[in-house]
Amino acid sequence: MKNETFDLDDYITQRKEKDSEFAAKFDTGYEEFKIGMMIKEMRIENGMTQEQLAEKLDTKKSVISRMENHSEDIRLSTLQKVASVFGKQLRVAML
Repeated sequence: MKNETFDLDDYITQRKEKDSEFAAKFDTGYEEFKIGMMIKEMRIENGMTQEQLAEKLDTKKSVISRMENHSEDIRLSTLQKVASVFGKQLRVAML
């Protein structure tokens, strides 16, 4: 039996070339994932808990958890507030 390795990046590239619907959903999902990870990384780098960030944003810990783990449908105004907490600027681009 031949020992083959599975390359996820190759699979994704090939699948995106063959299936435009998969490509669109994958790209959208990945962008949403990145937003949540950026929020989490900034929070951790600043030594904050989810509870502390929630307090600064006048919201609940569950909202922060949802943003970090399922970041779909975050309002731009919310992202602006998050950026402000960490002394950052929010920039939006349409490419």
